[in-house]
Amino acid sequence: MSERTTTINGVRVPRFLYGTAWKEDETERLTGLALRHGFRGVDTANQRRHYHEAAVGRAVAAAVAAGVAARADLFLQTKFTFRAGQDHRLPYDPAAPVADQVEQSFRSSLEHLGIDVIDAYLLHGPTRRDGLTAADWEAWRAIEALHQSGRSRLVGVSNVTLGQLEALCGAARVRPHVVQNRCYASKGWDRGVRAFCAAHGMAYQGFSLLTANRQELASPELARVAARHGRTVSQVAFRFALDAGMTPLTGTTDPAHMAEDLGVFDFRLKPEEVAMIQKFAWV
Repeated sequence: MSERTTTINGVRVPRFLYGTAWKEDETERLTGLALRHGFRGVDTANQRRHYHEAAVGRAVAAAVAAGVAARADLFLQTKFTFRAGQDHRLPYDPAAPVADQVEQSFRSSLEHLGIDVIDAYLLHGPTRRDGLTAADWEAWRAIEALHQSGRSRLVGVSNVTLGQLEALCGAARVRPHVVQNRCYASKGWDRGVRAFCAAHGMAYQGFSLLTANRQELASPELARVAARHGRTVSQVAFRFALDAGMTPLTGTTDPAHMAEDLGVFDFRLKPEEVAMIQKFAWV
């Protein structure tokens, strides 16, 4: 199997995803561009406040119709978002029980994306920063049921702390297959959560790898690594993520950068370079 994909619980998953947050009216065009440039994994959410899931669906439908990619070759990942993370454009009845909200949001996602099965369905984040509430557990049980019914091939959670992840895995009937977090160099690239994922067979997805680490990416050390490989600093950051066991996300709106981003599969960092980047924010 190519380095571009991995297998999680029997599901083929691209090792680089295109993220569709904050693109509004440009979502359809940019998602289509990403697919044409070679991205086969798309991350979205049924959260109209920050995502336009229906526009992602239109881009996917157009790409499939044009022969850019077959549906079977695409990995579509979306999320359930609690009321506090939404605006007034809700994909569910806010007065309904949480389990019903998950079901309503899931059905809406199927309609938006024009598909029958979702490849990965994530809880967009617990209701609070520490611990898990009854609402979190109600949502997770509903997500587990979606997986057990075969309607979601994989399930996961995003924006989660190590303590929350440990608690979730301790009592889950279906453990997350995927964990997606904002990844800060200043916090060791989320090393605690990544280590827990690696130890328990969960895939770690890192987002905001560039935007959350502007100061670190401006370091002379990283510039020297990029120069040695004849690559950009952004490419080195994404290659580091792959070599460190992450699945990176990019949300670039630049077609040239889309091609550059996928070029990270064409080179490898030296082990000592990976080790340096792993800890350089702490030196």
